[in-house]
Amino acid sequence: MTGGAVVEQGAFVHEGFFYDGPRALLAGTVPFITDGLAAGEPVLVAMPGANLWRVRAEVGPADAVRWADMTQAGRNPGRIIPWVLQAFIEQHAGRRVRIIGEPIWAGRSDTEYPACAQHEALINMAFAGRDATILCPYDTTGLDADVLADAYATHPVLVDDAGRRPSPRYAPAEVVARYNEPLSSPTEPVAALAYELDTLSAVRRFVAGHGEAAGLDADRLADLQIAVTELATNSVAHAGGAGVLRVWRTAEHLVCEIHDDGSLTDPLTGRLTPAADGIGGRGLVIVQALCDLVRVHTTAAGTTIRMYVRRPA
Repeated sequence: MTGGAVVEQGAFVHEGFFYDGPRALLAGTVPFITDGLAAGEPVLVAMPGANLWRVRAEVGPADAVRWADMTQAGRNPGRIIPWVLQAFIEQHAGRRVRIIGEPIWAGRSDTEYPACAQHEALINMAFAGRDATILCPYDTTGLDADVLADAYATHPVLVDDAGRRPSPRYAPAEVVARYNEPLSSPTEPVAALAYELDTLSAVRRFVAGHGEAAGLDADRLADLQIAVTELATNSVAHAGGAGVLRVWRTAEHLVCEIHDDGSLTDPLTGRLTPAADGIGGRGLVIVQALCDLVRVHTTAAGTTIRMYVRRPA
């Protein structure tokens, strides 16, 4: 079903694969993997746990396949492009690679989903011209119709029981813009701290107090302090010299939100690791690596970045 024709060097392929149960999942993914191995292409399979082990058991031992549980590697959708896909592609520079990436599964929360949809749309921009084929499975029995409709808009090629065809509704930029939505107001009590250059040191103390109260261990608290300080420092340096930090707790997360007068004009900001010799451009990609979810709303009038860190059960 998903073997396809030989792809020219430098041609990036991004396919949405629609399956309706375990048998269809295997029928679409296993040939994709074995065809890649036969062609000498390194393969990465990043899927949520049950699907990952189902496909892995069917494929059997294969040294050229890397396996990753997407519920861990891609829990934060903002991590997937830089730390999963880009890392694998660059590790095999000069060779064509195949990747199965399933970033959206039944159980993804409504809070996570907009970042997932934007991730799928941004793949097309991030890897244009790269020697890679990425196949993204979608469970038609477990996902909402709106999610499947978004998949039509974020994948230029669709694959299902009927075969492979161009998507008639491919419009990734529209998806990125649609999910650049104002973030909902918290229903929980919020603590706020305004900061500027002379009060940046207060940001770390403010986060430390709330992190300890939320039960974060020392390592996760340090991660959150780094993430918040990165963004607060960017506010001072690049967004008018000041900003506001807000913090609150939900049942699952400690949430920290930075708002300032800056604007993010490049939708790939924070979604690609900068070159090793690059200057700047690291702040938001570090934040994506350290947090369990990052949501962004940006306009010409200002930017809000919301960081989620899971609280201990």
